[in-house]
Amino acid sequence: MYMQPSHRANSLWLQSQQFKSSASYRLLTAQPWAVAFVRSEFTADKPRVAMELFHASLDSFLKLARTSDEQIPQTYSAQDFAESWVKQGILTRPLIDGRFVYEPSAQTLRTLRFLADFSTDDSHLNSSRLNTLLSSLESLAHETDPDPQARIRALESQIALRQAQIDELRTGDDPAVLSRATALSATRSVLDLASSLPADFRRMRDGVQEMLYSLREDILDASTAKGVAIGQVLEADRQLRSTSEGETFRGFTEFLNSPDAQQRFRAALSEVLERDFVDDLDTPERQILTNLLRELRRQAAEVHTSYGKLSESLHAFVQSEDYQQAQLLRHAVRNAETAIMKSVTLKPRSGLAPLELFAPQFMTLAGLGIFDPSEHVAPPPLAAAPQYSVSDIVRTPATPEADMSFLREAVTEQLDASPHEQVPLDTLFHVLPETHRHLNTVRALIEIGRTNGESMSETQTMTLAFRQVDGSERTAILPALTFTKEPL
Repeated sequence: MYMQPSHRANSLWLQSQQFKSSASYRLLTAQPWAVAFVRSEFTADKPRVAMELFHASLDSFLKLARTSDEQIPQTYSAQDFAESWVKQGILTRPLIDGRFVYEPSAQTLRTLRFLADFSTDDSHLNSSRLNTLLSSLESLAHETDPDPQARIRALESQIALRQAQIDELRTGDDPAVLSRATALSATRSVLDLASSLPADFRRMRDGVQEMLYSLREDILDASTAKGVAIGQVLEADRQLRSTSEGETFRGFTEFLNSPDAQQRFRAALSEVLERDFVDDLDTPERQILTNLLRELRRQAAEVHTSYGKLSESLHAFVQSEDYQQAQLLRHAVRNAETAIMKSVTLKPRSGLAPLELFAPQFMTLAGLGIFDPSEHVAPPPLAAAPQYSVSDIVRTPATPEADMSFLREAVTEQLDASPHEQVPLDTLFHVLPETHRHLNTVRALIEIGRTNGESMSETQTMTLAFRQVDGSERTAILPALTFTKEPL
């Protein structure tokens, strides 16, 4: 859907306002010494630090930093700075294995990754990433293709390519391998890809813990209805699982449940670690690569542990709420009975029923309206139900779906036939067969044009006339769009 520039500016302005209240903004606008300390204290191979060690390390750093920076407050201790970072959302302080630790929040992890990329001059565009991009794009095109014959041809092409490689290896010649620099670059691309996963797991875990804290507050709040609180927790969990972090966690959970996938991952990782080019990696990079699967399993286990605590709290909430409601009900009934007994305004009730149960207002027997059965007149019989046959069943007419393959071929044919290698959308629409000139075809042609990178004019318009299923003529006024042939 096209968005006016002013609307887009307003949307981006709102996003900027939200960013100013985020932990990422607070970290980026913090004093340089604070950013430097956080970056040095938390690394990929050291994702968390015990609370006592963190305070000691920050205290020694502050003693050294205050000798060269007079703007650091002298009255603030290491504990004070750490507490302020936790309140700002830059750090979190969870209880892990019975002790408190400090670790970066999910937004801080992404900000640290941005700062790491910003502070290096290395290019992220290398042959390894281009090959990964090409493979992912080809896989996406293959897995979304509804034509079985096209998918068969693609698989046969891959089989032929693999067979040619096998025949070449059987000749006895040494296979071509990546150069040391290229292999090193590819390894770092893998590490860079893996570095984005901890932030997703951290946000997933934090989301579950927020639900857990909210539920525990509801347990202590007697005014919250049990059904409402559980419904809120389930809805929050559904929304959390539908985010990109939830999709990442779900995919990794499926990976953990597949012994074959884990075996392939371990085998490939072991073979990579045995290669010579691994010696050129830094020591932290080799440690990250060695402990990659173990670290991902640990982070996933923390998310599962949070879900386990959430389940336990849900069970406790249901049990404690039932008991609490019963206690409140019994207490209310006792208070009501006591108030009734002590009330002086209530009259004593008699145990006898009143003598006048009713008092009819009539003077004669005719007023009673006595029914005489001999005066009953039977109603006329109902008309026979209508009889329907198969010919009476009529399907409601509907606009047919657009034939995407036919329309793509029509675009290609018109571009090949055009001397200017450009075809306006309205010209293409008018040369289509009458059965294809309907509303869904207009939508499909716009989708094909935008997918091919064509832009819609903001000043010029075009008019398309099409026929609806009821036979009436309709006219659509659209921004001008022109198909352009891609250069060879």
